[in-house]
Amino acid sequence: MEERLQKILSQWGVASRRQAEQLILAGRVRVNGEVVQQLGQKADPTCDRIEVDGRQMTSLSRPEPLYLLLNKPLGVVSTCADPWGRPTVLHLLPEKLRQDNGLHPVGRLDANSTGALLLTNDGDLTYALTHPSHQVPKTYRVWVEGHPSPQVLHQWRKGVMLDDRLTLPAQVEVVAQKADRTYLEVVLQEGRNRQIRRVATQLGHPVLALHRIAIGPIVLNGLPTGKVRSLTQEEVNFLKTQRCTPVPKMTSN
Repeated sequence: MEERLQKILSQWGVASRRQAEQLILAGRVRVNGEVVQQLGQKADPTCDRIEVDGRQMTSLSRPEPLYLLLNKPLGVVSTCADPWGRPTVLHLLPEKLRQDNGLHPVGRLDANSTGALLLTNDGDLTYALTHPSHQVPKTYRVWVEGHPSPQVLHQWRKGVMLDDRLTLPAQVEVVAQKADRTYLEVVLQEGRNRQIRRVATQLGHPVLALHRIAIGPIVLNGLPTGKVRSLTQEEVNFLKTQRCTPVPKMTSN
């Protein structure tokens, strides 16, 4: 049965679907000896020869599924490779996990942010978790400049216009304050690019430091900076339920 190549590659653990698309666009994927020219191309994995970088891939090539939680340090980028030579999250893994097993980050934390980041070689799970309709709540601890007023906090909770679209309602609570800054806990149901930083700046309280402490029920719980741990079976089961349970759209009044 024919399926889209990016889906086949993600199912085999070669890459996430988005990364598989990048491999195809870069001309690194061949089917029956021919370079794949378009993203929509299909193949039958039972009879077609599929190669990535000259290496034949089959369902037998699929590595054991891995599900990891990383406490990302400052200055590390959430990609598998970086054209500017910056350290990536894969550089933090033990040598045995850096082998050709398709591990990749699920979503991103920008280089100036720290904390919880999932890594897996389950391409289908990555696709589900990064789809807009399947967002898992994420919890952040954030230092911002100044002291946001009750009105500002109310606006943040209600939603702020970004890119001509209102953000979903967020949970925003004050944890502590110092003379020139405020420590907030922020829970988001969505993950637009640099969303907390952009909203905080728009509201007049730029972010000084941002640390993600939880992804749904998956929490750092003392995991040292730069280290990874395997997810428990309960945590994996939770993530897999997100494949078929979209987060309901939230509206504000």
